[in-house]
Amino acid sequence: TKTASYSTLSEINLTPLQRQEFQAVRQRRNREIEAVLNSAQRAQLTHNLRAGNNIKEALEKLNLQPEQQELVKAIVQFTNLKMKAISSRHSLKIGQK
Repeated sequence: TKTASYSTLSEINLTPLQRQEFQAVRQRRNREIEAVLNSAQRAQLTHNLRAGNNIKEALEKLNLQPEQQELVKAIVQFTNLKMKAISSRHSLKIGQK
């Protein structure tokens, strides 16, 4: 499953409002993940992202404790559900036209 980079072809046809919704969901995901990390891990995550890694790759390079891995996994899964809900609403609107 795609857990990180949501700038996919499915976003090309979204309205500005829907793009904004996706961005808000991603930003919340990032804040929630950062809250799970210690300061050194946050710094490393920022470095990994600036080096061109997507969020999944950047997280995989961190030395997360098992509890942190579970929390991050739950955050990502919840984010994916929110993204699917936004996509589903978008699909329904297209089907109703």
